Amino acid sequence: MRTVKATAAAVTVALGAAAASVAAGRYASGAALKAPSGRPLPTEPRLTVHATAAGQITLSRDLASLRPGTYGLAGDGSHAVVGPVLDAAPHTADTVVRRLERVTHGSLEPGDKVWLTPNVHIGNPSTALGLDHADVDIPGEFGPLPAWFVPGIRDTWVITVHGLGTTRELPMNVMEFLHRSRLPVLDLAYRGDLGAPRSPDGLGHLGETEWRDLDAALRYAVRYGAKDVVLYGWSIGATMALRAAARSALRERISGLVLDSPVLDWEATLRALAAARRTPSVLLPLAVRAAQGRTGLYGDRIKEAADPDQLKVPTLVLHGPDDTIAPWVSSRRLAKRRPDLVTLHTVPHAPHGAMWNADPAGYEEALRRFFIPLM
Repeated sequence: MRTVKATAAAVTVALGAAAASVAAGRYASGAALKAPSGRPLPTEPRLTVHATAAGQITLSRDLASLRPGTYGLAGDGSHAVVGPVLDAAPHTADTVVRRLERVTHGSLEPGDKVWLTPNVHIGNPSTALGLDHADVDIPGEFGPLPAWFVPGIRDTWVITVHGLGTTRELPMNVMEFLHRSRLPVLDLAYRGDLGAPRSPDGLGHLGETEWRDLDAALRYAVRYGAKDVVLYGWSIGATMALRAAARSALRERISGLVLDSPVLDWEATLRALAAARRTPSVLLPLAVRAAQGRTGLYGDRIKEAADPDQLKVPTLVLHGPDDTIAPWVSSRRLAKRRPDLVTLHTVPHAPHGAMWNADPAGYEEALRRFFIPLM
């Protein structure tokens, strides 16, 4: 009898441990599958505002606050734009002074917690950039998808789609460049975004299902006059672009791809996001399996989107070795496998989805060279 009781107790403990592991795996997988648009990714540290002065802001010292370039600075109820680090400005050993370009919303006070974001602009193309635009609804799989349309005179359109931790405001970083090139721009909000329908399970699928919303935008563009379309995606938006280029019934209309920080290895991305939530390394494989069980995401299906043999059109990849979310090595491998179609523009010292922010001038020059033969 004692042996039976001991065995039963051991089985109970084992089942309890297994259930706890499954629950932990589900929680960890949520770092990627439930990442809300417009909120910082778990890899982005919170910074403290120490002081502000004319054209300057003092932040806590961190690798993030030392990044080169131009970024949005977001807080709860505030948004500003910060420029380069001002090394010559007086500061203590544990602070960093950056140029404060402007405060676009709310106010910044000492003690406020803020974070850097690739979203430099807030609002819409008219209020943020002074560009005429129309608010349009694109018929999607689960309902209308809101989008901004900025007109241009060319018959090649650019469809932009943001990625993890950002919103459709992100493409406004390059919208002035595209407008100067006279390219019509359709900037898409997809399932799960504010104002867009949710997916039936309420989860993100790292582009595996979301690409169908981009396909809907492609159909819309062709219906309203686009002869050719360039798909321009950031992060999982880049994965969506690859999916659409391989699977869309209108893929013959796609003349080029621009991929910023593309997620080409979803397991590595999920592990990185889960680890940033301080998930113990022993549970990271459970997070991957939990994501597979909840969404049907399996490695071979995602890797198919990044298969070099699937590429049929010129592709510009903008990525860098400091991206801790989407491994740069995958982009290097893609460029190496298809040098006939893929151009890799390397951006050092840039976090995920922020290649333009780290070097706006170099980034836009790479865009200019890429777009010239496509226009």
